[in-house]
Amino acid sequence: MIASSSAGSHAPETLRLMTNPQVYLLGRQVIDQQVLQRFLSDHGVQWSSDSEVPAEVLCETAGRVCYMSFARPRPGGNAAYLQHIKESGHGSVLEHAVWNFLVTGVSRSLTHELVRHRAGFSYSQLSQRYVDESTAEYVEPDIIASDPELHQVWMEAIRQAHQAYVRLVELLTARLGDSVFAGKWLAPGATLTDRRKAARQAARSVLPNATETKIFVTANARALRHFLELRGSRQAEPEIRKLANRLLELLQQDAPHLFGDYKTIPLPDGTCEIVTDYKKV
Repeated sequence: MIASSSAGSHAPETLRLMTNPQVYLLGRQVIDQQVLQRFLSDHGVQWSSDSEVPAEVLCETAGRVCYMSFARPRPGGNAAYLQHIKESGHGSVLEHAVWNFLVTGVSRSLTHELVRHRAGFSYSQLSQRYVDESTAEYVEPDIIASDPELHQVWMEAIRQAHQAYVRLVELLTARLGDSVFAGKWLAPGATLTDRRKAARQAARSVLPNATETKIFVTANARALRHFLELRGSRQAEPEIRKLANRLLELLQQDAPHLFGDYKTIPLPDGTCEIVTDYKKV
């Protein structure tokens, strides 16, 4: 943590630097086994998966529905079944497995890239209009953090932008307390909350892409595989590659039959490239 005080009587400034994303796996699916067994009974078949991972069982169930292949499953159980799905490129059945992640410690630069992944993804992101950034966190690129001179230049830029934000919020809040000034920019009857939002939404214009943000992400297995392959590439931006690496760790732990085909290749910058023989499933 790096803390410093603004000049004069302004509010004290606190800057915190971050370099690694934090990912919380908040939600995963469950299966109503009684309903599944009722479906099988209604259609005169008996079947059970050897996997206890809901995501893996749901994908297998969806795939078997396509051909009603419950009665004569191929040898090898769920692992072999999902391996065949990946080999054949029948990726649509992987869309039925869904996870909920809360991602923190990432920059707005990263989330600008992340939200370009639309199909199979849903997002809810921290609002800079409502949330005060006076005590802010910033994500420093490793390539800059590795060199003292580069770090110093970067810190000076971040500090100046942060101080400008704090000062603008302070000045705008004061100006908007004047009815004549506020009458031009706010609706009649504006509340204190409205004034704060107006001040913060204008002041945020000086905040850099390095500003830390938090984003809630829901995604299905097929969409996540696409993300891992694109953003885990050695050509990807390093910060988002870090996120891809962390997501892969969690997903391989949670659903190895769906994500176990991925391998990682260490790169000089400390991240890993993510590769698989089954691309674009």
